[in-house]
Amino acid sequence: MKKIAVVNGVRTPFIKAWSLFDRMPAQKLGTLCVTELLQRTEIDPNLIDEVIIGCVGQPIDAANVARVISLQAGIPKNKRAYTVNRNCASGFEAVTSAFEKISLGFDDIVIAGGAESMSNAPLVFSKEAAGMFMKLQRAKTLMEKLAVISGFRPKHFAPVAALSLALTDPTCGLNMGQTAEVVAKKFAISRERQDAFALESHKRVVASRQKLREEMMSVFIPPKFDISATDDNGVRENLTMEQLAKLKPVFDKRSGTVTAGNSSQITDGACALLLMEESKAQSLGYEILGTIAAYDYVGLEPSEMGMGPAFVIERILRKAGLALKDIDLFEINEAFAAQVLASCDALASKKFAEENFPGGQAIGQINPDILNVNGGGIALGHPVGVTGARLVLTCLKEMKRRGLKRGLVSLCIGGGQGGGILLERN
Repeated sequence: MKKIAVVNGVRTPFIKAWSLFDRMPAQKLGTLCVTELLQRTEIDPNLIDEVIIGCVGQPIDAANVARVISLQAGIPKNKRAYTVNRNCASGFEAVTSAFEKISLGFDDIVIAGGAESMSNAPLVFSKEAAGMFMKLQRAKTLMEKLAVISGFRPKHFAPVAALSLALTDPTCGLNMGQTAEVVAKKFAISRERQDAFALESHKRVVASRQKLREEMMSVFIPPKFDISATDDNGVRENLTMEQLAKLKPVFDKRSGTVTAGNSSQITDGACALLLMEESKAQSLGYEILGTIAAYDYVGLEPSEMGMGPAFVIERILRKAGLALKDIDLFEINEAFAAQVLASCDALASKKFAEENFPGGQAIGQINPDILNVNGGGIALGHPVGVTGARLVLTCLKEMKRRGLKRGLVSLCIGGGQGGGILLERN
């Protein structure tokens, strides 16, 4: 197989929704990121064959947001671009789609990543209310308009946040937090253990601030552009277990353990990666970050979607002929502390392996010292279309710092899937 390289990458800071990036839609964040990547790598935009961007909440005013980003970043009009959506793995899907296009010879050089503005998720009116507004718009005379207005009721002025709908699985009827509660109960993941994991995520991000800045760009904030975002702003510097313990369960108020404190934050951001064949990178004089050795996606029970990492890690290791000890660094997206902990427990469980893995053999316990070493989504946030690309970038940067050979990044996917990518460095 051709060795497909990630040459370089950059991301914006991850910013809590409805804060600094509130006025910056996905296309703006993505454009800034791709522009910065072009400048950092000094690559000729004419060499870019395609731009592939993951985005879950596509802007209604920027259809095929990848194309909008590509053009606004100055990539020539005769180049291609498309948007992908695999829920939480949309950033992965962009990267693996680029891998496939380059491997098959359709593209030589691709920019892949994600852009998400959860701040700008629209409000949605009911079908009945939308019909009423349409009738009002079509009414021509004052009497016709008054007749329509008289039919409005308070319920017609109660929109639903599209974000809430997007984070609810239509097949099992549970929102993502409720699926975390399912996993927490099934695998007996205690509230204290979840909170301790969340606290460690914040501590690790605080300790890694300087390293994380290496993968970030500064973003000046409109409308005055007199301040800039240079760090992820969801991190709590002096968080304690006592503070976490005071938070009430959000998704199961009577007997739940999943809180806002041990869940990922709703966040805005973007990430862009430059991919090409390793030999191509060498011919252009680039020092690469690493190569994609393998990847896979799996399907599983939607109500237990958080277990995706356990299934996909087992599958990638089996297909690659590797053992847990062969992986030097792990990144598992922290959608919820409960699902990361449950996935890790499942990999070490003989009973779980016998019931779910083809070989029936437990994979082993992931060493917490090599898992999410710079923190994760609980502290950084989880802009859903971006996180997969961010995991790849963060892992490769850390592998380079430590001189490591293999890293494995994975995440759970709303709708009952799991995704993972095996990364290597020479």
